[in-house]
Amino acid sequence: MKDFPFDDLIDDINNVSSMSFITNIEGNKQDAPAVSTDELIPVLPVRSIMMFPASVMPITIGRRPSLELVNEAAQQHTPIFMCSQIDDHVEKPGLEDLYHTGCIAKVLRVISIPDGSNVAVVQGYNRARLIDLDTKGSYLKGRVENYPEDPIPSNNDSQFNAMFEALKETSIKCLRSENPSAALALSNITDKETAINFIAINANITNKERIILLEANNLVDRASKLLTIMQTEYQFVALKRDIKTRTKETLNKQQRDYFLRQEIQSIQQELGETSFEDELIELRLKGNKMNWSADTAEAFKKTLDKLCHLSPQAPEYQTEYQYALTMLSLPWKKCTKDNLNLTNAEKVLNKDHYGMEKVKERILEHLAVLKMRGDFKSPIICLYGPPGVGKTSLGKSIAKAMKRNYVRVSLGGIHDESEIRGHRRTYIGAMPGRIIKSLAKAESSNPVFILDEIDKITQQTVNGDPSSALLEVLDPEQNETFHDNYLDLDYDLSKVMFIATANNISSIPAPLLDRMELIEVSGYLTEEKVEIAKRHLMPKNLENLGMDNLGIKISKSATEKIIEDYTRESGVRTLDKQINKLLRKIALEYARTEQTPDHDISVEDVKKYLGPEPYNRDKYQGNNYAGVVTGLAWTAVGGEILFIETSLSKGKGNKLTLTGNLGDVMKESAILALEYIKAHSDMLGINSEIFDYWNIHIHVPEGATPKDGPSAGITIATSLASALTQRKVRKNIAMTGEITLRGKVLPVGGIKEKILAAKRAGIKDILICQDNKKDIEQIPEKYLKGVTFHYVENVKDVLDFALLEEKIDSPVDFESAIEPKDSEKSK
Repeated sequence: MKDFPFDDLIDDINNVSSMSFITNIEGNKQDAPAVSTDELIPVLPVRSIMMFPASVMPITIGRRPSLELVNEAAQQHTPIFMCSQIDDHVEKPGLEDLYHTGCIAKVLRVISIPDGSNVAVVQGYNRARLIDLDTKGSYLKGRVENYPEDPIPSNNDSQFNAMFEALKETSIKCLRSENPSAALALSNITDKETAINFIAINANITNKERIILLEANNLVDRASKLLTIMQTEYQFVALKRDIKTRTKETLNKQQRDYFLRQEIQSIQQELGETSFEDELIELRLKGNKMNWSADTAEAFKKTLDKLCHLSPQAPEYQTEYQYALTMLSLPWKKCTKDNLNLTNAEKVLNKDHYGMEKVKERILEHLAVLKMRGDFKSPIICLYGPPGVGKTSLGKSIAKAMKRNYVRVSLGGIHDESEIRGHRRTYIGAMPGRIIKSLAKAESSNPVFILDEIDKITQQTVNGDPSSALLEVLDPEQNETFHDNYLDLDYDLSKVMFIATANNISSIPAPLLDRMELIEVSGYLTEEKVEIAKRHLMPKNLENLGMDNLGIKISKSATEKIIEDYTRESGVRTLDKQINKLLRKIALEYARTEQTPDHDISVEDVKKYLGPEPYNRDKYQGNNYAGVVTGLAWTAVGGEILFIETSLSKGKGNKLTLTGNLGDVMKESAILALEYIKAHSDMLGINSEIFDYWNIHIHVPEGATPKDGPSAGITIATSLASALTQRKVRKNIAMTGEITLRGKVLPVGGIKEKILAAKRAGIKDILICQDNKKDIEQIPEKYLKGVTFHYVENVKDVLDFALLEEKIDSPVDFESAIEPKDSEKSK
């Protein structure tokens, strides 16, 4: 037979009220309509339900052909044939898609529902069989034949009566919890056939099971099969009730949370939010797009498989889910393309930073190698120098010049090794280390990575040694397989350009220091600071304060005034703050008076707005006093000059007093210098008996400032020699160098900063160790202009140059305090 020909007019009939509407039909057998196999009668296919004889049930009419069929049947009181579809998903049922056994029925009434649907009340009569189907009309028609059942057992059949009572009782118990109205209706039905068919309609079974019941030839077989089904169903209902009771009694917080989360999940689905199944699908799709190694892909696959078998409410689910997100967030093998244009790179570096030639040259060298080779491991550079000279900001300029992504991590105060390597996932709240998290933030595997303040990282703590954890990160031979404890996979860091910054490399462990290429970023000259203020600091502060349209400029002399008298640093950080303060004062005055400020800021304006000078630069104090010598010192804010003062007083002798908040190393230098002078007193023309009758006091001014280090050795020795000989020290001279007990002069560090300090103080001659000559040769000529260097190898060379033959005015007479020897007394 042909299929039903009308598109979108397929019958969609569903029962309503849980198929519970049924009444006892008295005498329906006698009122059954007669049908002939030769005539076509309307065929009404239904889904999910099945009509039984001697029953009445409502069905929902969903589509036009079915509505036309039931309306016509109701008006003309014509019989119809009701049968069920084998597959509910078939939209156009043919003869092969229908169960052939069904019921002859009549449409009692068609009711329109306010929601727009229609309900037909249908009464079933006797059983029949479909033998042919016609699909040419507006609705299905077919030829059917009667399919009579065996006679109903008599009321005296005790076995059937017992079976019926057991079936009815069991069915009422089952329906009471699932469908109370059906249970109530069943209890009021007295006719055995009607009750058995009512149970068949309302039982929680499929149409495959119902058709077996409908095709049973007698009521006894139907009741027997139904009893087996209902007893099984009752056992299941009882088990559910028992489980529910026990669950209610033992319900704990975790189970309660589980049900609440299930409710939340249902609400999320109603709101259209993503469910955890969708999340897993999304993770898998993202993972398929990732460019990672076979080992990484396998680890990700195992994580997803584990997530599929875990409940979303389990704590481990969130741990594994976050791990999967971390893997997806990392830029595996994703690198940005370097800009290898050396001219452009040099232009960018010069625009953003003044000076720093060594650093710029090293970056250009790396770009040149990349341009020639195409691929090369990034260097690991350590920029060290005083604060405020632009070490950190230089990293941004390097990233800008190379067109790489930029990321920065501050290592100051880190005391836990896990901050570098990450935590193991067995711990609650575990997360990857800062290296991996920063790479995820950078979104590329070759960023410029700033390790700021590496000299301030904590060492040897109870939580491990963070500095040792950095050894793998900063070793070019190891970092291509960097292992993070949280990630538990090797990650390639070889393409990352690490740039560490430090103020004092002496506090960095030697193994870590050995892995980095050290580049010193020294302090600025006053002339350099003037240029930096003009090119960078003034424009930046004018823009930040909204004053860039006023045409304000600062004169060179005013800038020098701020540098010399309002700052004391090697960098320009305080200078930036003072310029900002100056402009704020001008802005305040402008806001009060509404008068346009002068375009040029003068020295008088600096004094007016910034107030009294907080700093007075140490100036050379002349050579009118014996025992006062100028030394050079390195500090965290740059170079400084310091004065070593030695005085002698009458006393018991052999007493050395040291004041000025000196450290142990500096005290030892003083003792060494005194012992050298004592040992070489004859060479210096010093009466050795002086030490027995005169006490020696060495002082370094600014006692509130701690001082330490060996570089004042030759300065202390010169101060002692001058005080003991009362000879003048050469004018405009300063010195730095460590001494040994033999009088040998050793090299010291911080040469550039010390030279800058000497130039600021007006020093013309500097005494320095012969071995420091190589350091001087590396300093640009502009730093050395105006200063003459004298290289010495021992203390004798120092004293020969530093001490003049001329004595000071009113020299001390040491001989007057020396008592005559016993032999001279007897005379």
